[in-house]
Amino acid sequence: MNLKNNFDSSDINVDSPPAPQNKITSLKGSHRFAKINLTSFIIFFLLLKILLSIVLLILGPQPPHSMVMGNLSQAASNYSVLFKKYSQLLEEKAIIKELNFTGLECTKRHSLLKDKVWSCCPKDWKPFSSHCYFISTDSASWNESEEKCSSMGAHLMVIRSQEEQDFITKILRRDASYFIGLSDPGHRQWRWVDQTPYNKSATFWHPGEPNKDHEQCAAIYVWHNNWGWNDISCSTKQKSVCQMMKIYL
Repeated sequence: MNLKNNFDSSDINVDSPPAPQNKITSLKGSHRFAKINLTSFIIFFLLLKILLSIVLLILGPQPPHSMVMGNLSQAASNYSVLFKKYSQLLEEKAIIKELNFTGLECTKRHSLLKDKVWSCCPKDWKPFSSHCYFISTDSASWNESEEKCSSMGAHLMVIRSQEEQDFITKILRRDASYFIGLSDPGHRQWRWVDQTPYNKSATFWHPGEPNKDHEQCAAIYVWHNNWGWNDISCSTKQKSVCQMMKIYL
């Protein structure tokens, strides 16, 4: 454009003699080059404008500054929550791993719970159905036995079915008596320690038992070669069976 303005201006002396042929050719070439540059610039500008239009269409209308800052704040808050949960998950996995190697014995199972494929009991506990069982080797009163079970995160055994009764009696000593989690606070109102309803149709008392009002705790032992329950004094020293829910991983 500068070239065009220069040649169109009044600075050219019309009275001057004609320019040599080679100079006219050079000026025409420069003018053609300028037109090519101008055309290229216009095409580039149009392409840039089209590209920007496409970008704006893709991004859509931009939110105001306050909305952007609010979204950033919410994103930061969400990230903080996710990071905290991830940290807790790592900590839980570390604890589980430690338990798995030092205190749990696990078996793989067909799980009804999502992501829970291992059922575990503490070491030296016996698994059955959804519970774990620990047989004490020392003797104590009913209350002392329940406290010991509680200190391990368990309670005295609650027997709910014939299958459970048969399971536990197969691993108990036949020459010993074991407290279970059944007691009578008064008036022969027997109650399980975990608040399971007392079902008279699912009890395994020896014939004639329970028979004494002052014997308010239940124990399981062999009589006439059969396992069954008997009411005995809560203060007597007996072995016991603790029970807890399985741990699922």
